[in-house]
Amino acid sequence: MRDAQLSPLLLLHPDDNVFVARRSVEPQEVISIDGSDFRVRTSVPLGHKVARTALPPGTPVLKYGAPIGSFQAVQHLLADAFVTTEGARSIALHAAWA
Repeated sequence: MRDAQLSPLLLLHPDDNVFVARRSVEPQEVISIDGSDFRVRTSVPLGHKVARTALPPGTPVLKYGAPIGSFQAVQHLLADAFVTTEGARSIALHAAWA
């Protein structure tokens, strides 16, 4: 298939609920996906995500078949624990010098 015939939106995994723009998509551009035509309302920059369907608030975004940021909450907790540990270490060292 030639590039001109490829959809500007790419589905990376069958379980994904978003497409990824493989090129910039301009407002009012008509794109075909699975035999249906859609008119784009706003510009979509290269690499940005577009929902396959309307997603209710709080719905996890799935890309590559997994939720985006699924480890982000753990990362934040680890960062908080590190800051707390370093704070306690600093206090202990300061107390030892006193």
